[in-house]
Amino acid sequence: MQRRELLKFFSLVPMAGSAALIPWAAANAAPPPSVKRDYFKELGVRTFINAAGTYTMMTGSLMHDYVLDAIQYGATEFCMLDELQDKVGEKIAALVHSEAAVVTSGAFSGMTLGLAGILTGVDQRKVEQLPHLDGTGMKSEVIIQKAHDIVYNHALKNTGCKLIYVETAAEVEQAINDKTALLHFLNIEADKGKIQHEEWVALGRKYNIPTSIDIAADVPPVSNLWKFNDMGFSFVVISGGKAIRGPQSAGLLMGKKEIITAARLHMPPRGFNIGRGFKVNKEEILGMYVALEKYIQQDHDKEWKAWEATTAQIDNAAKTVNGVTTSITVPALGNVTPTLQITWDASKVKLTGKELQEKLRSGIPSIEIGGVKDNSITVTVWMLKPGQSTIVAARIKEELAKATA
Repeated sequence: MQRRELLKFFSLVPMAGSAALIPWAAANAAPPPSVKRDYFKELGVRTFINAAGTYTMMTGSLMHDYVLDAIQYGATEFCMLDELQDKVGEKIAALVHSEAAVVTSGAFSGMTLGLAGILTGVDQRKVEQLPHLDGTGMKSEVIIQKAHDIVYNHALKNTGCKLIYVETAAEVEQAINDKTALLHFLNIEADKGKIQHEEWVALGRKYNIPTSIDIAADVPPVSNLWKFNDMGFSFVVISGGKAIRGPQSAGLLMGKKEIITAARLHMPPRGFNIGRGFKVNKEEILGMYVALEKYIQQDHDKEWKAWEATTAQIDNAAKTVNGVTTSITVPALGNVTPTLQITWDASKVKLTGKELQEKLRSGIPSIEIGGVKDNSITVTVWMLKPGQSTIVAARIKEELAKATA
Protein backbone atom coordinates (compact mmCIF):
# COMPACT_ATOMS: atom_id res chain seq x y z
CA MET A 1 0.00 0.00 0.00
CA GLN A 2 1.01 3.59 -0.71
CA ARG A 3 0.97 6.11 2.12
CA ARG A 4 -2.24 7.74 0.81
CA GLU A 5 -3.99 4.38 0.65
CA LEU A 6 -2.91 3.52 4.23
CA LEU A 7 -4.32 6.79 5.55
CA LYS A 8 -7.59 6.16 3.71
CA PHE A 9 -7.78 2.61 5.12
CA PHE A 10 -7.32 3.68 8.74
CA SER A 11 -9.80 6.54 8.35
CA LEU A 12 -12.44 3.99 7.33
CA VAL A 13 -11.91 1.64 10.32
CA PRO A 14 -11.16 3.83 13.34
CA MET A 15 -13.07 1.70 15.81
CA ALA A 16 -11.46 -1.53 14.71
CA GLY A 17 -8.06 0.06 14.91
CA SER A 18 -8.74 1.35 18.39
CA ALA A 19 -10.11 -1.94 19.54
CA ALA A 20 -6.98 -3.71 18.32
CA LEU A 21 -4.55 -1.21 19.75
CA ILE A 22 -6.04 -0.49 23.19
CA PRO A 23 -5.76 -4.03 24.62
CA TRP A 24 -2.17 -4.26 23.43
CA ALA A 25 -1.31 -0.92 25.04
CA ALA A 26 -3.04 -1.85 28.26
CA ALA A 27 -1.21 -5.15 28.47
CA ASN A 28 2.16 -3.55 27.88
CA ALA A 29 1.75 -0.35 29.85
CA ALA A 30 4.01 0.16 32.88
CA PRO A 31 2.22 -0.88 36.09
CA PRO A 32 1.25 1.98 38.40
CA PRO A 33 3.73 2.55 41.21
CA SER A 34 2.83 0.48 44.23
CA VAL A 35 2.05 2.27 47.46
CA LYS A 36 4.20 0.96 50.31
CA ARG A 37 2.09 -0.26 53.16
CA ASP A 38 2.79 1.10 56.63
CA TYR A 39 2.40 -2.22 58.41
CA PHE A 40 3.14 -0.88 61.88
CA LYS A 41 0.49 1.80 61.44
CA GLU A 42 -1.99 -0.72 60.07
CA LEU A 43 -1.45 -2.94 63.07
CA GLY A 44 -1.37 -0.14 65.60
CA VAL A 45 2.19 -0.97 66.69
CA ARG A 46 4.18 1.89 68.24
CA THR A 47 7.53 2.67 66.65
CA PHE A 48 10.14 4.80 68.38
CA ILE A 49 13.53 6.46 68.33
CA ASN A 50 15.92 4.06 70.05
CA ALA A 51 18.17 5.97 72.47
CA ALA A 52 18.45 2.93 74.75
CA GLY A 53 20.52 0.29 72.96
CA THR A 54 20.32 -3.16 71.39
CA TYR A 55 17.73 -4.76 73.64
CA THR A 56 15.90 -7.84 72.41
CA MET A 57 12.58 -6.46 73.71
CA MET A 58 13.21 -3.41 71.50
CA THR A 59 13.96 -5.70 68.53
CA GLY A 60 17.73 -5.36 68.74
CA SER A 61 19.21 -3.25 65.96
CA LEU A 62 18.21 -2.17 62.46
CA MET A 63 19.70 -4.02 59.52
CA HIS A 64 21.64 -2.10 56.90
CA ASP A 65 20.43 -2.02 53.29
CA TYR A 66 23.15 -4.44 52.18
CA VAL A 67 21.87 -7.00 54.69
CA LEU A 68 18.32 -6.56 53.44
CA ASP A 69 19.61 -6.96 49.87
CA ALA A 70 21.23 -10.28 50.84
CA ILE A 71 18.02 -11.45 52.49
CA GLN A 72 15.95 -10.44 49.46
CA TYR A 73 18.39 -12.21 47.16
CA GLY A 74 18.19 -15.36 49.25
CA ALA A 75 14.42 -15.40 48.87
CA THR A 76 14.61 -15.74 45.07
CA GLU A 77 16.14 -19.21 44.77
CA PHE A 78 16.16 -22.63 46.38
CA CYS A 79 19.34 -24.23 47.72
CA MET A 80 20.32 -27.05 50.05
CA LEU A 81 20.46 -25.72 53.59
CA ASP A 82 23.48 -27.77 54.67
CA GLU A 83 25.48 -26.75 51.62
CA LEU A 84 24.81 -23.08 52.30
CA GLN A 85 25.80 -23.48 55.96
CA ASP A 86 28.99 -25.28 54.85
CA LYS A 87 30.05 -22.53 52.46
CA VAL A 88 29.06 -19.61 54.67
CA GLY A 89 30.64 -21.31 57.70
CA GLU A 90 33.97 -21.54 55.89
CA LYS A 91 33.88 -17.83 55.05
CA ILE A 92 32.89 -16.80 58.58
CA ALA A 93 35.52 -19.04 60.20
CA ALA A 94 38.23 -17.30 58.17
CA LEU A 95 36.93 -13.89 59.26
CA VAL A 96 36.88 -14.73 62.98
CA HIS A 97 40.04 -16.90 63.21
CA SER A 98 38.20 -20.08 64.15
CA GLU A 99 38.51 -23.60 62.80
CA ALA A 100 34.81 -23.69 61.94
CA ALA A 101 31.61 -21.67 62.33
CA VAL A 102 27.88 -21.94 61.77
CA VAL A 103 25.02 -19.43 61.71
CA THR A 104 22.63 -20.14 64.57
CA SER A 105 19.31 -18.73 65.75
CA GLY A 106 21.05 -16.46 68.25
CA ALA A 107 23.72 -16.79 70.95
CA PHE A 108 21.41 -18.73 73.28
CA SER A 109 20.88 -21.51 70.77
CA GLY A 110 24.62 -21.48 70.05
CA MET A 111 25.30 -22.33 73.70
CA THR A 112 22.88 -25.26 73.62
CA LEU A 113 24.22 -26.54 70.30
CA GLY A 114 27.88 -26.19 71.24
CA LEU A 115 27.45 -28.10 74.49
CA ALA A 116 25.25 -30.70 72.78
CA GLY A 117 28.02 -31.29 70.24
CA ILE A 118 30.53 -31.84 73.03
CA LEU A 119 28.24 -34.32 74.79
CA THR A 120 27.39 -36.46 71.78
CA GLY A 121 30.16 -36.03 69.26
CA VAL A 122 28.91 -37.38 65.93
CA ASP A 123 27.13 -40.38 67.46
CA GLN A 124 23.56 -40.08 66.15
CA ARG A 125 22.23 -42.45 68.79
CA LYS A 126 23.45 -40.06 71.49
CA VAL A 127 22.12 -37.07 69.57
CA GLU A 128 18.67 -38.64 69.64
CA GLN A 129 18.88 -39.22 73.41
CA LEU A 130 19.40 -35.63 74.55
CA PRO A 131 18.33 -34.16 76.93
CA HIS A 132 18.08 -37.52 78.71
CA LEU A 133 21.58 -38.24 80.00
CA ASP A 134 20.99 -40.89 82.66
CA GLY A 135 22.41 -44.24 81.70
CA THR A 136 23.85 -42.97 78.40
CA GLY A 137 27.49 -42.68 79.44
CA MET A 138 27.50 -39.02 78.39
CA LYS A 139 28.93 -36.37 80.67
CA SER A 140 26.43 -34.27 82.56
CA GLU A 141 28.02 -31.29 84.35
CA VAL A 142 29.10 -27.78 83.40
CA ILE A 143 31.29 -25.69 85.70
CA ILE A 144 30.60 -21.93 85.91
CA GLN A 145 31.77 -19.16 88.22
CA LYS A 146 29.10 -17.96 90.66
CA ALA A 147 29.58 -14.42 89.37
CA HIS A 148 28.61 -15.63 85.91
CA ASP A 149 25.23 -17.03 86.95
CA ILE A 150 22.60 -15.42 84.68
CA VAL A 151 19.26 -16.59 83.30
CA TYR A 152 20.69 -17.22 79.83
CA ASN A 153 22.73 -20.11 81.20
CA HIS A 154 19.49 -22.05 80.92
CA ALA A 155 20.69 -22.67 77.36
CA LEU A 156 23.19 -25.12 78.86
CA LYS A 157 20.53 -26.81 80.99
CA ASN A 158 18.55 -27.52 77.82
CA THR A 159 21.00 -30.34 77.09
CA GLY A 160 20.14 -32.04 80.38
CA CYS A 161 23.36 -30.95 82.07
CA LYS A 162 23.64 -29.74 85.65
CA LEU A 163 25.44 -26.46 86.41
CA ILE A 164 28.16 -26.54 89.07
CA TYR A 165 29.10 -23.16 90.55
CA VAL A 166 32.58 -22.24 91.80
CA GLU A 167 34.52 -19.14 92.81
CA THR A 168 38.23 -19.93 92.77
CA ALA A 169 40.60 -21.91 90.59
CA ALA A 170 41.06 -24.35 93.47
CA GLU A 171 37.31 -24.91 93.55
CA VAL A 172 37.31 -25.56 89.80
CA GLU A 173 39.93 -28.25 90.24
CA GLN A 174 37.97 -29.80 93.11
CA ALA A 175 34.75 -29.76 91.08
CA ILE A 176 36.23 -31.40 87.98
CA ASN A 177 35.37 -35.08 87.67
CA ASP A 178 34.54 -37.66 85.02
CA LYS A 179 31.10 -36.05 84.55
CA THR A 180 32.51 -32.61 83.66
CA ALA A 181 31.67 -31.74 80.07
CA LEU A 182 32.50 -28.02 79.88
CA LEU A 183 33.94 -24.98 81.65
CA HIS A 184 31.69 -22.04 80.67
CA PHE A 185 32.64 -18.33 80.92
CA LEU A 186 30.49 -15.17 80.68
CA ASN A 187 32.47 -12.28 79.25
CA ILE A 188 30.22 -9.41 80.34
CA GLU A 189 30.65 -10.43 84.00
CA ALA A 190 34.38 -11.14 83.73
CA ASP A 191 35.29 -8.34 86.14
CA LYS A 192 33.07 -9.84 88.84
CA GLY A 193 34.68 -13.29 88.81
CA LYS A 194 37.92 -14.35 90.48
CA ILE A 195 39.17 -16.28 87.45
CA GLN A 196 39.93 -14.43 84.23
CA HIS A 197 39.79 -15.60 80.61
CA GLU A 198 43.33 -16.89 80.17
CA GLU A 199 43.34 -18.81 83.44
CA TRP A 200 39.94 -20.33 82.59
CA VAL A 201 41.27 -21.60 79.25
CA ALA A 202 44.43 -22.88 80.96
CA LEU A 203 42.35 -24.86 83.46
CA GLY A 204 40.46 -26.45 80.59
CA ARG A 205 43.70 -27.40 78.84
CA LYS A 206 45.21 -28.79 82.03
CA TYR A 207 42.32 -31.21 82.50
CA ASN A 208 41.49 -31.70 78.82
CA ILE A 209 38.02 -30.18 79.21
CA PRO A 210 36.50 -27.85 76.56
CA THR A 211 35.95 -24.19 77.45
CA SER A 212 33.26 -21.88 76.09
CA ILE A 213 32.50 -18.18 76.30
CA ASP A 214 29.30 -16.17 75.84
CA ILE A 215 30.02 -12.77 74.22
CA ALA A 216 26.42 -12.18 73.10
CA ALA A 217 26.46 -8.36 73.07
CA ASP A 218 30.18 -7.80 73.40
CA VAL A 219 31.15 -6.09 70.18
CA PRO A 220 32.39 -3.43 69.78
CA PRO A 221 35.32 -3.70 69.88
CA VAL A 222 35.41 -5.56 66.59
CA SER A 223 38.50 -7.46 67.76
CA ASN A 224 36.33 -9.46 70.17
CA LEU A 225 35.10 -11.38 67.13
CA TRP A 226 38.44 -13.21 66.98
CA LYS A 227 40.09 -12.41 70.33
CA PHE A 228 38.59 -15.37 72.20
CA ASN A 229 39.12 -17.79 69.33
CA ASP A 230 42.79 -16.76 69.30
CA MET A 231 42.87 -17.17 73.09
CA GLY A 232 41.90 -20.81 72.75
CA PHE A 233 38.27 -21.12 73.85
CA SER A 234 36.75 -24.28 72.41
CA PHE A 235 33.65 -22.45 71.27
CA VAL A 236 32.38 -18.87 71.27
CA VAL A 237 28.81 -17.62 70.82
CA ILE A 238 27.60 -14.17 69.82
CA SER A 239 24.33 -12.51 68.86
CA GLY A 240 23.95 -11.36 65.28
CA GLY A 241 21.28 -8.71 65.69
CA LYS A 242 23.11 -6.26 67.92
CA ALA A 243 26.17 -4.21 66.87
CA ILE A 244 26.81 -6.44 63.84
CA ARG A 245 23.30 -5.50 62.70
CA GLY A 246 22.45 -8.82 61.13
CA PRO A 247 19.07 -10.52 61.49
CA GLN A 248 17.80 -10.23 65.05
CA SER A 249 17.04 -13.96 65.16
CA ALA A 250 20.54 -14.99 64.04
CA GLY A 251 23.87 -15.50 65.78
CA LEU A 252 27.17 -17.32 65.46
CA LEU A 253 28.68 -20.45 66.95
CA MET A 254 32.40 -20.55 66.22
CA GLY A 255 35.24 -22.69 67.46
CA LYS A 256 36.90 -26.10 67.17
CA LYS A 257 35.99 -28.03 64.04
CA GLU A 258 34.98 -31.22 65.81
CA ILE A 259 32.59 -29.31 68.10
CA ILE A 260 30.94 -27.38 65.26
CA THR A 261 30.64 -30.55 63.16
CA ALA A 262 28.90 -32.35 66.02
CA ALA A 263 26.74 -29.32 66.84
CA ARG A 264 25.45 -29.35 63.26
CA LEU A 265 23.87 -32.76 63.92
CA HIS A 266 21.65 -31.04 66.48
CA MET A 267 20.47 -28.42 63.95
CA PRO A 268 17.85 -28.40 61.21
CA PRO A 269 17.25 -29.79 58.65
CA ARG A 270 17.65 -32.84 60.90
CA GLY A 271 14.66 -33.48 63.12
CA PHE A 272 15.86 -36.10 65.58
CA ASN A 273 17.45 -33.63 67.97
CA ILE A 274 16.87 -31.02 70.67
CA GLY A 275 17.80 -28.21 68.27
CA ARG A 276 15.11 -28.72 65.64
CA GLY A 277 13.37 -25.58 66.86
CA PHE A 278 16.57 -23.54 66.31
CA LYS A 279 15.80 -23.17 62.62
CA VAL A 280 17.74 -20.62 60.56
CA ASN A 281 16.55 -19.99 57.01
CA LYS A 282 18.73 -19.36 53.98
CA GLU A 283 17.86 -15.67 54.00
CA GLU A 284 19.12 -15.23 57.58
CA ILE A 285 22.29 -17.20 56.83
CA LEU A 286 23.15 -14.91 53.92
CA GLY A 287 22.15 -11.81 55.86
CA MET A 288 24.31 -12.82 58.82
CA TYR A 289 27.30 -13.51 56.58
CA VAL A 290 27.07 -10.16 54.79
CA ALA A 291 26.43 -8.26 58.04
CA LEU A 292 29.54 -9.77 59.63
CA GLU A 293 31.70 -9.21 56.56
CA LYS A 294 30.71 -5.54 56.27
CA TYR A 295 30.95 -4.96 60.02
CA ILE A 296 34.56 -6.12 60.06
CA GLN A 297 35.39 -3.95 57.04
CA GLN A 298 33.80 -0.70 58.24
CA ASP A 299 35.70 2.28 59.63
CA HIS A 300 35.22 1.80 63.37
CA ASP A 301 37.24 4.88 64.33
CA LYS A 302 34.98 7.06 62.19
CA GLU A 303 31.91 5.43 63.71
CA TRP A 304 33.21 6.05 67.23
CA LYS A 305 33.83 9.74 66.52
CA ALA A 306 30.28 10.05 65.21
CA TRP A 307 28.95 8.48 68.41
CA GLU A 308 30.99 10.89 70.49
CA ALA A 309 29.67 13.87 68.55
CA THR A 310 26.02 12.90 68.85
CA THR A 311 26.44 12.00 72.53
CA ALA A 312 27.95 15.45 73.12
CA GLN A 313 24.97 17.05 71.40
CA ILE A 314 22.51 15.49 73.83
CA ASP A 315 24.86 16.05 76.76
CA ASN A 316 25.23 19.76 76.02
CA ALA A 317 21.48 20.23 75.69
CA ALA A 318 20.60 18.45 78.94
CA LYS A 319 23.09 20.18 81.19
CA THR A 320 21.82 23.65 80.25
CA VAL A 321 18.89 22.94 82.57
CA ASN A 322 19.41 24.19 86.12
CA GLY A 323 20.10 21.32 88.53
CA VAL A 324 21.11 18.83 85.85
CA THR A 325 24.53 17.18 85.73
CA THR A 326 25.88 14.67 83.23
CA SER A 327 28.64 12.16 82.78
CA ILE A 328 29.84 10.08 79.84
CA THR A 329 31.35 6.66 80.41
CA VAL A 330 32.25 3.63 78.30
CA PRO A 331 31.38 0.17 79.66
CA ALA A 332 34.43 -2.06 79.80
CA LEU A 333 33.01 -5.40 78.69
CA GLY A 334 29.65 -5.24 76.91
CA ASN A 335 27.75 -2.59 74.94
CA VAL A 336 31.06 -0.77 74.64
CA THR A 337 29.84 2.61 73.38
CA PRO A 338 29.73 6.16 74.78
CA THR A 339 27.04 6.06 77.47
CA LEU A 340 25.49 9.29 78.75
CA GLN A 341 24.03 9.47 82.24
CA ILE A 342 21.81 12.45 82.95
CA THR A 343 21.21 13.14 86.65
CA TRP A 344 19.27 15.93 88.32
CA ASP A 345 18.80 17.49 91.74
CA ALA A 346 15.37 16.31 92.85
CA SER A 347 14.84 19.55 94.76
CA LYS A 348 15.22 21.56 91.55
CA VAL A 349 13.78 19.24 88.92
CA LYS A 350 10.42 17.86 90.07
CA LEU A 351 10.51 14.73 87.96
CA THR A 352 11.43 11.09 88.50
CA GLY A 353 13.35 9.02 86.00
CA LYS A 354 10.27 6.90 85.40
CA GLU A 355 8.13 9.98 84.74
CA LEU A 356 10.67 11.31 82.25
CA GLN A 357 10.77 7.93 80.54
CA GLU A 358 6.97 7.95 80.17
CA LYS A 359 6.89 11.52 78.85
CA LEU A 360 9.50 10.68 76.20
CA ARG A 361 7.72 7.43 75.37
CA SER A 362 4.31 9.06 74.96
CA GLY A 363 5.58 11.98 72.90
CA ILE A 364 5.59 12.32 69.12
CA PRO A 365 7.89 10.88 67.98
CA SER A 366 8.15 8.31 70.75
CA ILE A 367 11.62 7.93 72.31
CA GLU A 368 12.96 5.03 74.36
CA ILE A 369 15.79 5.50 76.87
CA GLY A 370 17.60 3.14 79.25
CA GLY A 371 18.99 2.98 82.78
CA VAL A 372 16.03 4.65 84.47
CA LYS A 373 16.54 5.46 88.18
CA ASP A 374 14.90 7.78 90.71
CA ASN A 375 16.54 10.94 89.39
CA SER A 376 18.58 9.84 86.40
CA ILE A 377 18.39 8.21 82.99
CA THR A 378 20.91 6.68 80.60
CA VAL A 379 21.11 7.44 76.89
CA THR A 380 23.12 5.82 74.11
CA VAL A 381 23.25 7.00 70.52
CA TRP A 382 24.56 4.01 68.54
CA MET A 383 21.09 2.92 67.42
CA LEU A 384 19.95 6.40 66.37
CA LYS A 385 19.24 7.18 62.73
CA PRO A 386 20.85 10.33 61.21
CA GLY A 387 19.24 13.46 62.60
CA GLN A 388 17.49 11.76 65.51
CA SER A 389 20.02 12.99 68.07
CA THR A 390 18.68 16.51 67.53
CA ILE A 391 15.17 15.34 68.41
CA VAL A 392 16.35 13.41 71.46
CA ALA A 393 18.40 16.36 72.72
CA ALA A 394 15.51 18.80 72.32
CA ARG A 395 12.90 16.54 73.95
CA ILE A 396 15.04 15.66 76.99
CA LYS A 397 15.90 19.32 77.53
CA GLU A 398 12.26 20.32 77.10
CA GLU A 399 10.91 17.87 79.67
CA LEU A 400 13.64 18.59 82.21
CA ALA A 401 13.15 22.35 81.83
CA LYS A 402 9.37 22.06 82.27
CA ALA A 403 9.92 20.22 85.53
CA THR A 404 12.22 22.79 87.11
CA ALA A 405 10.89 24.36 90.28
